[in-house]
Amino acid sequence: MNTYYKPGHLSRFGEIEQGAPELSAKFFDWYQAVFEEGALSAREKSLIALGVAHALQCAYCIDAYSTDCLEKGSDKEEMTE
Repeated sequence: MNTYYKPGHLSRFGEIEQGAPELSAKFFDWYQAVFEEGALSAREKSLIALGVAHALQCAYCIDAYSTDCLEKGSDKEEMTE
């Protein structure tokens, strides 16, 4: 079956730096800063990102943030809600 989503592609996300190293460095610095602890915990931010990923229907984001939420201590009940 030929589909848009290919799970193996997600692990290659870091390779975007090959096209524009300076821009990708800025992007990854920004991305890291967004998920740092602040008024919201990193776990809460990941849960929000998972909700947005579902709203946008991005299979890659859903995969990435599901894993991230679990790694940050969320359970399936929190992720589903």
